[in-house]
Amino acid sequence: MCTGKCSKVIAISLYVLSGVSIICNIIAFFPDWSTMYAKLDREENGARITDEVKYMGGVIGGGIMCLIPAIHIHLTSSIGCCANRCGMFLSIGFAAAGVVGALYSLATSALGLSNGPVCLFMETPTSVPGWGRPFLNNNGSYLGDSDLWTKCIEPKGVVEFNLGLFATLLVVASLELVLCGIQMVNGLFGCICGTCSGRE
Repeated sequence: MCTGKCSKVIAISLYVLSGVSIICNIIAFFPDWSTMYAKLDREENGARITDEVKYMGGVIGGGIMCLIPAIHIHLTSSIGCCANRCGMFLSIGFAAAGVVGALYSLATSALGLSNGPVCLFMETPTSVPGWGRPFLNNNGSYLGDSDLWTKCIEPKGVVEFNLGLFATLLVVASLELVLCGIQMVNGLFGCICGTCSGRE
């Protein structure tokens, strides 16, 4: 596959992945599909939304920081002056920015999975329920023990909700990282050889 066609495939893939990343991060603000917790988090200055969701790794890192390179990479896939060597050279820098964004999204997602969600829970059956992170200090071991998930009383199904979204963000960020890394190599070859589109 020539460097121009490779860039186009990478760009289109990044469009899709960036969209998924942004959507997952936005949905994560509404556990139990309710706006109430986001509202309470803002109004009462009490944690109701998981911190890693508020870091916006999916919107900023996996979303915007990968979407902008995708647009440039897509534009470099077309034939231009000097077989678009300048555009391919610039795509290396844009892809590097995408790598940084993907790493940020990857880190926040992994942290969110490890630390678990914010929820209303009881430490012991006789204790008073309170908001917090019941799985914060067990280094992600709760992930393999679904019996522990019942600790969270509210929002309903918050562990599964966060697990699904953060796992999706983790996979998406990993794919973005790989694609941006490939584009850095592809951009180097494109800078040397041109986009090899059309008559090239």
